Amino acid sequence: MNTLRKAVDFCIRHQKVLGYSTVSLLTAAMEYIFSTVVFKCPCNSGNMLYGLSFLLAPAFILLLLSYMVNARTWLLLTGKCSHEKQFQCSSGRGCTHLCQLLRITAKALVAPLTWMAVALLGADFYECAASGSSLTVHFFCKDNATDCQTQLLQVPCGKELPADIAQERLSLKAQSQLVGWFLIAAIMTIALISTCFSHCCSPVSYFQLKFWKIYSKKEHEIFETKAKEHATKLAERNTNCFFEDTDPAPFHTPSREDWQKISFLYTFNPQEQYYSMIHKYASTNRGKSTEFKEGGQDYTALEFVDEA
Repeated sequence: MNTLRKAVDFCIRHQKVLGYSTVSLLTAAMEYIFSTVVFKCPCNSGNMLYGLSFLLAPAFILLLLSYMVNARTWLLLTGKCSHEKQFQCSSGRGCTHLCQLLRITAKALVAPLTWMAVALLGADFYECAASGSSLTVHFFCKDNATDCQTQLLQVPCGKELPADIAQERLSLKAQSQLVGWFLIAAIMTIALISTCFSHCCSPVSYFQLKFWKIYSKKEHEIFETKAKEHATKLAERNTNCFFEDTDPAPFHTPSREDWQKISFLYTFNPQEQYYSMIHKYASTNRGKSTEFKEGGQDYTALEFVDEA
């Protein structure tokens, strides 16, 4: 039992890393299936288009899916095009939204970059695309370009080729794997630098940041539970009113303005030290105090806690 509890605690403490690792492993497994089962290079003039489509199109689709499943994307966009919001833009708020969009994009890039890195290490997609590239033909076929290009198109299919052209297959694979390793190294370097920079610029200390993460997680869990309970009670009241032909009992539910107040993206302000918009709403007389403003006011501070 203790072992199970330790395993659960470990998963909770490292859920972000484990989440990214799971996404990366699933993406790598999907790439392996595509490269071994689905991908069949035509070995003709369509090599480049076919190879690039398998290298880039799934990565683009994964990027779009990552945007779609990230709740912060919809928190950032929902209601922003309504009539009331059309004339409420400011440079500070625009900067905050841009920073949030960059953070969402950074997370959304995990799956597509994993796809591209694994695909480049496997070399099948790159080899097919490069064998049909005019740049590759110019680089490898300097003398007899026509025959060499025809032979080069057959490289991904493993045809029996002359020794000098057969060596080019190894060159194409080597190029793909080198690009793959450079991409992985660049991703890890940028991730490390951005993490160091974000912690260096943190508006709170290490332990307060840990507390903030715990608070945000618990607030989200309680909000989900309370929202389900509240929605269930409201649905029961309205359904009973319909079927029993009775007048509905008084029932308080948050107003549209209240929902709007807690739906802004919050950036930590050291002068206020609220941990979320709900915290700020509760601490300012349900948002009626003059202290309550839309979103965080310290636009230079970075937001470190990820809301679900």
